Amino acid sequence: MVSPATALVTDVASLPIDFDMPLLLEACREAGVRTEVCQWDDPSVEWSGFAAVLLRSPWSYVDRLPEFLSWCDRVAAETRLFNPVSVAHWSLDKTYLADLAARGVAVVPTTFLGPDDDPREVLAQFLAEHPGAGEIVVKPTVGAYSKDVQRFARLSADEAAHYAARLRDKGSGVMLQPYLAAVDRDGETDMIFFDGVYSHAIRKSPLLLPDGTVNVPTQDARSPRAADAAERALGTAALDAVAAHLGLDAPLLYGRVDLVRDDDGAPVVLEVELCEPSLSLPFTDLGATRFAHALARRLD
Repeated sequence: MVSPATALVTDVASLPIDFDMPLLLEACREAGVRTEVCQWDDPSVEWSGFAAVLLRSPWSYVDRLPEFLSWCDRVAAETRLFNPVSVAHWSLDKTYLADLAARGVAVVPTTFLGPDDDPREVLAQFLAEHPGAGEIVVKPTVGAYSKDVQRFARLSADEAAHYAARLRDKGSGVMLQPYLAAVDRDGETDMIFFDGVYSHAIRKSPLLLPDGTVNVPTQDARSPRAADAAERALGTAALDAVAAHLGLDAPLLYGRVDLVRDDDGAPVVLEVELCEPSLSLPFTDLGATRFAHALARRLD
């Protein structure tokens, strides 16, 4: 009897830029894991017929978050969803950084703009708390691929406050962070974990340029990088904090922890991508194999 397949979930717009998918499909075939590529918003799919549903690149969720989370809830009620549905609900809004900080994880200092807050007052307080911040990052709490993220000089605080107000008026949650100068020199380090174990890392070039240009993190912006011991330790601590916060009884099947360096040179978490992350599989020889084997173990 043939065992049910695992659905690798994407959408029509995202599949052409999912460079992980071909490598993962081949690695799953070699590991004996049957797979089928499916669109999350295809109403004809019977999700209960799959052994598991693996979120890979359903990146259209950014503009359809309530619909996507409702879909995750339905799928989780019918079969196994990886990562778990609680992870999707928690990790797709970057207010989770406050939860990580509360559990002692070193994160980029972040202030969230409340629905009734005056953006100018919040920004003034933010700058007072970070006197060394020469630049400010304003970003939506829900987003991907640097969409609607802007970098402002400290002297352009009024412009930054106006932009934060515009984002909020569009219905977006808003967050403020100091722009850490080390990003221009070192970029960011994205670390990928499977079953809680470090697999590989990449360097991602700076995306927010001083002239206001915002680059999309394409393949050209990435290169292999070996994460050092301090980075790996912080990545593991972040994933452990997630598991503790959500009450998970097993490590996440997959996850990505993105780090930058603070002004003292210490690694800090910029974000964690735990629902549908790009895993930069083309930049490692064994990443796809590790992922496929981790999946096979879960299915067993």
